[in-house]
Amino acid sequence: MVFNSLVGFISNDLSIDLGTANTLVYLKGKGIVSDEPSVVAVKENERGERKIIAVGSEAKHMLGRTPGSITAIRPLKDGVIADFEIAEHMLKYFITKALNKRSLIRPRIIISIPSGITPVEKRAVIESAHTAGAREVYLIEEPIAAAIGVGLPVGEPSGNMIIDVGGGTTEVAVISMYGIVYSESLRVGGDKMDDAIIQYLKRKYNFLLGESSAENVKITMGSALLEGENKHVEVKGRDLVSGLPKNLTVTSAEINEALSVPIKAIIDTVRNALEKTPPELAADFVEKGIVISGGGSLLTNFDKLLHKETGLPIIVAENPLSVVVLGCGRALDDPDLLAQVATPGR
Repeated sequence: MVFNSLVGFISNDLSIDLGTANTLVYLKGKGIVSDEPSVVAVKENERGERKIIAVGSEAKHMLGRTPGSITAIRPLKDGVIADFEIAEHMLKYFITKALNKRSLIRPRIIISIPSGITPVEKRAVIESAHTAGAREVYLIEEPIAAAIGVGLPVGEPSGNMIIDVGGGTTEVAVISMYGIVYSESLRVGGDKMDDAIIQYLKRKYNFLLGESSAENVKITMGSALLEGENKHVEVKGRDLVSGLPKNLTVTSAEINEALSVPIKAIIDTVRNALEKTPPELAADFVEKGIVISGGGSLLTNFDKLLHKETGLPIIVAENPLSVVVLGCGRALDDPDLLAQVATPGR
């Protein structure tokens, strides 16, 4: 016990929100010390050997702009590890950067995971963290971490509903007494919204838009519920018929139409969760409302659409992009809370 306390004092423990789009790192006693895209640039030689060229923000700038020998890889897909080797390198990079050579002892690390993760996917996360330098690994399901980060009273015998719309997944959960009463992990998030815009323009105009451009269009023009004037924006891409570069003017109504499919999938999941929640807990939502977080919660009028579809108050989290890592950080600082909500990764 004394040894563990001493180790905890000497080491710099971390919590990590290992997201499909971005990875955030919380250092105990310091707060959030890193927030970068989950992207790794890799160069491959003739023998098929891969060498890491860049990680994070630097690597994201290379997406769609690299020569044939260099590939910008996103090692997580739909909230889980798709490329084990690259994810391990990325984790090691973020851990080393956060610690900045301050730690004499390997850190204890808490990592958030989607609630619908499989045992195989869970082992991949644990092994990656251990190989990247973790002394101990703890896993917290994303909805619980988000609820803690928002400040919901997760330990009370009352219903707390949270919708966390991330890059790869949307987590819908009802939480009471430190546990998940009902949850659903939908592999639809910001990435699927970007792809919906790309596919829509491809079908309608034979026009190919890049991933980064699609994300920018979603942020600047995207809306879950169309209101006001129909805005226009010019985007740059490629004509699929001629193969030549082309500029195309798209409207906010078209982007709204493109986003309707992934948004409907999220709304249907929320409705299903409300239908399956015990009546005693569902009654609490009338007063408390539903909290939404994650990058997807920032989509214009997403809260208004949810209110229209559910009739319940909708509260957008104060720091929607960082609530998951902040929730993990609070568990890191509070051993009793950690014992209640985390699972040791073995």
